[in-house]
Amino acid sequence: MRMLSHFHGQHSDDRSSQPAAAQSHGHLITWARGYDLLLWGMNLLFRGKWQALRQQNIELAQLQPGERVLEVGCGTGVITLLAKARVGPTGQVYGIDPAAPMIQRARAKAARQGLPIDFQIGSIEQLAFPDHSFDVVLSSFMMHMVPDKVKRRGLTEIVRVLKPGGRLLVVDTKRPEAQADQSARMVHTGAWNSGIQDQPALMKEAGFVHLESGAIETGSTKLPEIGFVLARRA
Repeated sequence: MRMLSHFHGQHSDDRSSQPAAAQSHGHLITWARGYDLLLWGMNLLFRGKWQALRQQNIELAQLQPGERVLEVGCGTGVITLLAKARVGPTGQVYGIDPAAPMIQRARAKAARQGLPIDFQIGSIEQLAFPDHSFDVVLSSFMMHMVPDKVKRRGLTEIVRVLKPGGRLLVVDTKRPEAQADQSARMVHTGAWNSGIQDQPALMKEAGFVHLESGAIETGSTKLPEIGFVLARRA
């Protein structure tokens, strides 16, 4: 069982010894302030649809008060903050991202809102948490940023840290399957041409069961097609 010394929230205030980034074999976003500005611009451009999508993530995850939640690839903490609001004061929420600027910005947001969320520099390939730690793991618009070998390793780690019966929700963009699709909407599949339709097979391979999948409605906007997969640990 892998233990983390500050898992229960007793983490050191000395951040100077932390690495600038966790080792990861995926694409790394380090421009945290610009990333938030980009999301703000997208939400404005698409008439609030982007923020509505974030809230849908929480609804799809079926978060309950008191649950312990981990978001992998949390970025600047947008969804992590929403998760904390849903699980309430009796719940615990953690967020990891390999890029230090993202984690620093996420911590600042949580501090401003007075929310006790533990944001840590870390990557999906090696989760620094004990076995059977979480009720729910969230992954939002992250899987397309890593190659399949990292997805497989990360899903194995998620199985390890989830409690039996725990849930994993993956939300990501869909890879267009016809040339006509590419002209109608934005395409956002990363360097590995990855899509949400690849996830069910990978999740089954990792040992997840009771998979549910579907599309997330984005209306008449030019946003990429977006889908989800919700599964349980055996």
